[in-house]
Amino acid sequence: MPRIENDIKLDFKDVLLRPKRSTLKSRSEVDLMRSYTFRNSKGSYRGIPIVAANMDTVGTFEMALALSKFTLFTAIHKHYSVDDWKEFATKNQECVQSLQYICVDVANGYSEHFVHFVKDVRQKYPTHTIMAGNVVTGEMVEELILAGADIIKVGIGPGSVCTTRKKTGVGYPQLSAVIECADAAHGLGGHIISDGGCTCPGDVSKAFGAGADFVMLGGMLAGHSESGGEVIEKNGKKYKLFYGMSSDTAMKRHAGGVAEYRASEGKTVEVVYKGPVDVTIRDVLGGVRSTCTYVGAGKLKELSRRTTFIRVTQQLNTVFGNDN
Repeated sequence: MPRIENDIKLDFKDVLLRPKRSTLKSRSEVDLMRSYTFRNSKGSYRGIPIVAANMDTVGTFEMALALSKFTLFTAIHKHYSVDDWKEFATKNQECVQSLQYICVDVANGYSEHFVHFVKDVRQKYPTHTIMAGNVVTGEMVEELILAGADIIKVGIGPGSVCTTRKKTGVGYPQLSAVIECADAAHGLGGHIISDGGCTCPGDVSKAFGAGADFVMLGGMLAGHSESGGEVIEKNGKKYKLFYGMSSDTAMKRHAGGVAEYRASEGKTVEVVYKGPVDVTIRDVLGGVRSTCTYVGAGKLKELSRRTTFIRVTQQLNTVFGNDN
């Protein structure tokens, strides 16, 4: 029998953070660095836990080098050749030597086969930190952590160029998914990464406030000099292509087309060229610091403890549009 869960699930757009008394005098006092020790690999991490998505129009070598200056890291996309890696390694030996993370990524992390695969990866690489997903519910977070994963990717359908919810009717509002999955992961000593759904720096703060240990960005990092994708010029304006990894564009480029048994679950868009990614990163980090000052969190580590979400029917004054 089909069943309905009557409790309402929420997305980033459905809430705002309630401001709270703060002793901070300046955004510059906020410490965004986090330190983690991972449950299964026993590896350690220190940095600002924002990650570029493993999409070929975002997770590039160039993006990795740019983000590393801010102590952010990049999930490199899987479509680089061995020769590409050799060339990158020749020029950046210190980066390749320190590769200790494996991202095991599928659209549907609920498959029993996927759980077995994570177990196999853990057995083969016992000291590497494994990021695995995607899932949106606590029971699968627990199963993947017990199978050997350290960081669980949370999100089905929230991405800006993802059409999974439209094509399949499957998904989970991202804010509720993060809250529930963080609770499950932290109970076992694991970690989660909120993957998808962020449209602005405020959403990044909401993801951290909801309990995410890391936040992964795709669309917000598209269209930059360091992003992959073709440059297109129209009416004197430059754009870059950005597409989902299950889109027609991606499957034609990497798999020779869309297989007969499946449908495209992504779209292709033209993003206005934004120049170097440094400007966007500073904007995101500045926004998160400002969030912390509003709720009285001197460190990013304290943000979730200082977070109270309030449900809203409207977030922005749109008299001059939605762009600002």
